[in-house]
Amino acid sequence: MVFLVTRRRACICVLLLACASVTAVAQQLTLTRNEATVVVEPYAPNIVRVTMSLLKPQAMAGPGYGIVAKPQMGGWTVESSGAGDVLQSSRMIVKVTPQGKPYKPTGTAADIAKFFNGSTPWVGVSIKTPEGETLLDMQGWQMSVPNHKDGNADRLYDRRPGDDPFYEVGATFRAPQDEHYYGLGQNQEGYMDRRGHVVRCAHDYNAPAGQSVCVPFVVSSKGYGLVWDNPSRTTVAFALNDVTRWTSDVGQRVSFFVIAGKTYDEIYEGYRLLAGDTPMLPKSAYGYIQCKQRYASQDELMAVAKGYRERHLPIDDLVIDWFHYTKMGEMDMDPAKWPDPVAMNKELHAMNFHVMISVWPRFVPESRYYATVLKNGWFEKLADDTPTNGLPYDRAGSDIDTTNPAAAKWYWDVVKSNYVAKGFDAFWADETEPDLPPNGSYFHVGPGTEFFNVYPLFHTAAFYNGMRADMKERALILARDAYLGAQHNGTIFWSSDISGNWDTLRREVPTGINFVASGMPYWSTDIGGWQYLPAEHKPERPVLIDPSDARDQVGKYDDYPELYVRWFEYGAFQPNFRSHGSRPQNEVWSYGKQAEPILEKYLRLRYELMPYLYSLGHRTHETGAPFMRGLFMDFGNDPKVADIGDEYMFGPALLVAPVTEQGRTSRTVYLPAGTDWYNFWTNERVHGGETITVSAPIDVIPLFVRAGSIIPMGTVVESTNEVQKVARVRVYAGADGDFDLYRDDGKTYGYEQGHFEVSHLHWSDSTATLTHTGAAVGFADNEDAIDIIGGPAKL
Repeated sequence: MVFLVTRRRACICVLLLACASVTAVAQQLTLTRNEATVVVEPYAPNIVRVTMSLLKPQAMAGPGYGIVAKPQMGGWTVESSGAGDVLQSSRMIVKVTPQGKPYKPTGTAADIAKFFNGSTPWVGVSIKTPEGETLLDMQGWQMSVPNHKDGNADRLYDRRPGDDPFYEVGATFRAPQDEHYYGLGQNQEGYMDRRGHVVRCAHDYNAPAGQSVCVPFVVSSKGYGLVWDNPSRTTVAFALNDVTRWTSDVGQRVSFFVIAGKTYDEIYEGYRLLAGDTPMLPKSAYGYIQCKQRYASQDELMAVAKGYRERHLPIDDLVIDWFHYTKMGEMDMDPAKWPDPVAMNKELHAMNFHVMISVWPRFVPESRYYATVLKNGWFEKLADDTPTNGLPYDRAGSDIDTTNPAAAKWYWDVVKSNYVAKGFDAFWADETEPDLPPNGSYFHVGPGTEFFNVYPLFHTAAFYNGMRADMKERALILARDAYLGAQHNGTIFWSSDISGNWDTLRREVPTGINFVASGMPYWSTDIGGWQYLPAEHKPERPVLIDPSDARDQVGKYDDYPELYVRWFEYGAFQPNFRSHGSRPQNEVWSYGKQAEPILEKYLRLRYELMPYLYSLGHRTHETGAPFMRGLFMDFGNDPKVADIGDEYMFGPALLVAPVTEQGRTSRTVYLPAGTDWYNFWTNERVHGGETITVSAPIDVIPLFVRAGSIIPMGTVVESTNEVQKVARVRVYAGADGDFDLYRDDGKTYGYEQGHFEVSHLHWSDSTATLTHTGAAVGFADNEDAIDIIGGPAKL
């Protein structure tokens, strides 16, 4: 049932009891505020949705794309009185203030009002915990017709006569002096805390610092997450003039979710409930992914595969990038260069490789499928139904509109018949912005200006749903763009076509931390950068890697082998580990004899850590929380970590501090307070709460392990297809610790039916004892299988 409260004038009218207090079990609180309708709707004891609009049907409508949860009324009550309307659970108190009398300005304010006025009646909404701590305090909201005064009147040209009306919509929230903000997708400008910055939440390949990606979800140090339910381009000004202001280009309402969390992980559990879980990826996706722009022939790809296997280097995935086809949208493989892809894939599978291929959503008029897509009206299109294209400079055709279910199903069927049938395992769904920005164009779901950011959600779903239906192995999709809910589509994301220089490397670290904080746990960079290298580059300091035997790859970029090594070290501790770029060759033996053994070291370390890493993937599946974690997530009581963006946790145990300056052989590292830390390489124990200078020669990335950590290390394998045993378990004394070691078949969805094993490991620091419950640990034959760092052990 809907509990309807209508406020008129200064008192409440409920069941004809004027100015009385009424309490009832709540499903939804619906209020009238002058011309506005306000709806407060619970989704869990710690999750509430707030919606307001001058248009009642839009205020009453359900949430937008990417939200899959349904409202849940259990545990909530509503109380209405002259003091306001209150919706309350054991975790949240949501108060909508009384309407009061309409404001009538006097004096100078009355003179001003003759010429200037606001767009909406005032509505006050505050959200607190039962203990009285304020989570969010809305100061005002906006729903204004685009106009020449605000400089946005041109948006009205993007609205067709039958479309919903266009408004610019927004809300303003109080910003306490000590509040910090993280997430909101991908912004590559290099800062960590969003506080004091203005972020444009929009997919923009041409963003000045590197492609931006919009995931309108922010987590706050004040114990809440905010999901902004609007898919148009959105600008967020964080903590400027003591407020945080969200403004979306187009909408018919203001709608947002607030998730209360005593920990950040609890906030991510709430996001998981709202937007869906993150599936387990095939185990190969946690290994090494080798790519370059581009492997141009079957012979070239096979030579690379044999190069890795002959060197006995661990690797799982090979990637075929663009221009393997004869035309954009032809969905074929040029037979002159790829004479027998079926046989090629069969041979690569026998060598324990998985193979990913790039598939674009664009079709040129000369391609074999263009006429079909055109006839069915399945292109992103202009108001006159003409397919949008990028002429005169971009001649790659038009984007298919996979927001249309029929187009999405057809598109997957074409991919299946042309690529799955040839034995390909995974897909690079490139250009998911889409490549032709949709403002001024139209999707099946509506105007591109209004639904600007949703395409990657629909497009990755086209692949994921098809792969779930037609392929046995778990879906693995690579994409450059995301949106609310896209984490559910078996997709890993990357930071797009970045440049290969030290400044970019430095900015990637906070970029990745904030992206995964947006509810998208799987992210990586093109190791080494994608763009072509400059013809010449002189280092600031003496180089740490001699470039003389890598000139064919790096030209006169003298410090590039050093840069690549540092980037590779960092890449080994990203959720996905993938090298890519526009160098002639891009394999670990491509950057000279000094670089090669260092790259091999980190390649092997990644696979040694596979039992730990794969278990983190399962924890993410179960909780929604990322395992590449800003220090703020785990050490929020330490004020020094609030704006640290050049270090992060990799799971509960490892603190990673990449070296991002050329020629440096040391760097400062802040070790958060409240725990002791161990240098991963030397086992030296250091107290937390201190900034130290740590040695970092070219073959060392600073790594520290939190006291109380348990890290299972795997036996040597060359592929995740091989059975990997636990070679040893490292325990770092100084605190009690727990770790869930997870195993499944690494390929199928059997884990969803409970086909997996978990060994719970527990370290008791007081008794110096490591125990386990559940499944057997799966040790290899090794008498010294447990290493206790920092103290004796009773095994």
